[in-house]
Amino acid sequence: MCVVTPVNPPRLDRTWPPPPPALALREGVRVRILRSVHGDPRAAAALTVRLTDGQLTGSDPLPPEPAALLPELLAPYRHAVRALPDGTRLLLLLAAADQYPVATHAFLRAVAAARLDTRPLEAAEAAGLAHATPGGVGFADPWTRVAAYETAAPADRRDAHRLLARVLHGAGESPRRSWHRAAAALGPSARLAAELTAAAAQARGAGEPALSAVLTERAADLTPAPHAGSRLLARAAADAWNSGDGDRARILAARTDTPALDGVLALRTGHAGDAFDALTEGAARAADGPSDRAGEHARHLVARATEAVVYTGDLRRCREAVHLAHRLGIEPPGVLGSLAAAVDGRYDDARDLLEATAGRCGPGGDPTLLLHAGIAALMLGDHTRAATATVRAAGAARARGLTPLVSQAMEFRAHADLWTGRLRAAEAAALDALRQAYATGQDNGACHLQAALAMFAALAGDAAVCRDRAAAARSYALAHGLGLPAALAQWALALLDLGFGRFDSAAARLRALAGLGPGHGHRAVRHLATPHYVEAAVHTGDTRIARAAHADYDRWAHAVRSADDLALSARCHALLTPGADGVEHYRTALDLHDRGTRALERARTELLFGAALRRLRLRAEARDRLHSAREAFEAFGAPHCAERARAELRALGAPADTAHPPRNRTPRLTAQQLRVARMAADGATNREIATSLALSPRTIDHHLRGVFTRLGIRSRIELVRLLEDEHNA
Repeated sequence: MCVVTPVNPPRLDRTWPPPPPALALREGVRVRILRSVHGDPRAAAALTVRLTDGQLTGSDPLPPEPAALLPELLAPYRHAVRALPDGTRLLLLLAAADQYPVATHAFLRAVAAARLDTRPLEAAEAAGLAHATPGGVGFADPWTRVAAYETAAPADRRDAHRLLARVLHGAGESPRRSWHRAAAALGPSARLAAELTAAAAQARGAGEPALSAVLTERAADLTPAPHAGSRLLARAAADAWNSGDGDRARILAARTDTPALDGVLALRTGHAGDAFDALTEGAARAADGPSDRAGEHARHLVARATEAVVYTGDLRRCREAVHLAHRLGIEPPGVLGSLAAAVDGRYDDARDLLEATAGRCGPGGDPTLLLHAGIAALMLGDHTRAATATVRAAGAARARGLTPLVSQAMEFRAHADLWTGRLRAAEAAALDALRQAYATGQDNGACHLQAALAMFAALAGDAAVCRDRAAAARSYALAHGLGLPAALAQWALALLDLGFGRFDSAAARLRALAGLGPGHGHRAVRHLATPHYVEAAVHTGDTRIARAAHADYDRWAHAVRSADDLALSARCHALLTPGADGVEHYRTALDLHDRGTRALERARTELLFGAALRRLRLRAEARDRLHSAREAFEAFGAPHCAERARAELRALGAPADTAHPPRNRTPRLTAQQLRVARMAADGATNREIATSLALSPRTIDHHLRGVFTRLGIRSRIELVRLLEDEHNA
């Protein structure tokens, strides 16, 4: 048995590192910094003060190896490792080489093949640095693993990799064997580069883009041919992006000249207009390429350019993409063609193209095509089919290891859930997608999700959160040419005003939305917001513009034959028809709502109908409609709208509440409030909750005040008791 003096676990002095600069980091940058340092807040603070202005704002990628910038952090770990016996350090080196950056699970086989004695690991256990596990060695933390590898001599590292490569000979292990062989190489080797390229293709086909990225990047380093190296770096960047490592992808892409790759990255991280230009240039280049798959690649890039059009709302670029597709002999994607047709007023043609695209939502398909099917279904007002297509797109992306597409699919799933009344579940799913978007460097997608969450907050009547989310979304969107989230944020603020009866403000916001150009507004959002604009305009008495907007909306509703759109058009007819003549339009609207899925809008129609019936002194039916609306809004978690129904009931002289209050009070909370409440009840501080949920402490404080108000409590102690009581009930 090897005996050593126990080493205290490495600790840093409390005065180090220095505090970060007084700079409000964007949430995405903060999340990625924490991710890059394995969630260590000390390391995050130390790294932050060493970053450039471009890295702090997110315009430049984070450094690829944060540990290299943190010598003070790693010094005690290196000292602790060097204090161990040689045999212990050898075992830790072998374990570290086996675990990162590629997990090969070959440690025990390597130990057996080399007939190494594992008893020296007891010294590492005594020092608190590592411990034996059924699969090999578990390090106390990632920094110990880094130190165990870096403190070894280069020759010893190469020997460790050769040993690991020698024992990796099982089925499916050739990519990992190739990795260790390449890690042991001393210099360029065309043979090893070819082996790594083949291994990367195998990993890519198995849905392991992270492994493929590492192998391809190493192949680029080892190839003696510069042109081949550039091509391999572009492939490695694409793999890194698909694995969710956005910063690594941007670093690798900067070493190449590949417009298509630049366009894909800009679509999710940069200016959407630049993304469109790069993608269309890449599509033109791809179509002229010698590869047998040139046409398929060009079609894929045109599809991505279509997404750029959707995000920007730039109708000029929409026409450009259609012309490019025709010039390249490619059928324009249905979403793209339908947008162009709708702009020209050819609504029947637009419907046919959308129907054809939305119909391609079967299971197991290409995730990009499924995503387009979901977008097409949303444009048709078919929320059930949109939800199916986007969920299948996320599933297909997960199966293929395409991490960015998962959160992108959930962006559009949020729209499908928005109006169907699944607010709490939808908000929780959108928050998960937001964290994933931030962690993977998809700040454009995060902006879209922020705008969707502003809509959720508007529907729930959470004014502070709605304004915070909308402000964050609009600020980022306007800087990056993202007309879709910018318009959604504006709509969310208008919807919030509408819910609280601020009709002048709601109408002004929606009129402004109609005049915003590409990158600032979006034609589709302006169109979808028409029923809310009509409602606000009728209350302000200025219906001239509203009537023209409704006429166009009604034409689209009849073209697509969506029950929900037809119901909303009938509601607009009712609002624009004075007196008793509007009653039948309301009845028509409710009949159509019964065949649709927009449950929240049905409740709003009942509220408006009930108010109209009260003014017509049809008291019995007015009371029934208003009670129905109140109950629906309470079930959906929209208390401010429920209060409007109560106010109408009080004006009617009827009791506002006829049912006993629910026994459980937590259903009154939004998904975000419930999550914050549970973490607070578990003892987490506001700052800890903020870090976990990628929000500011100020927003967490607002959430907790909202929780206390909605639950009728005053302290965290009461919160703990209430949650325990409801859990035990």
